[in-house]
Amino acid sequence: MARRYYGGRGISLVGLIYILIGLFVAWDRGYINPDLLRRVASALLAIFLWFLVLLGIDMHIHA
Repeated sequence: MARRYYGGRGISLVGLIYILIGLFVAWDRGYINPDLLRRVASALLAIFLWFLVLLGIDMHIHA
């Protein structure tokens, strides 16, 4: 019989719940706020679309 191999280690349901609760607590206590999320999103856009940054496109997300 052929065996199916599901490669890689995914995150378990318990791990996902743990992270979601941590995100909620961090948001509730003020460690995560909309300004931080905008700055992180801008940084990720600049990292993944670096070639557009070199062409002079502004990747900053403004409120």
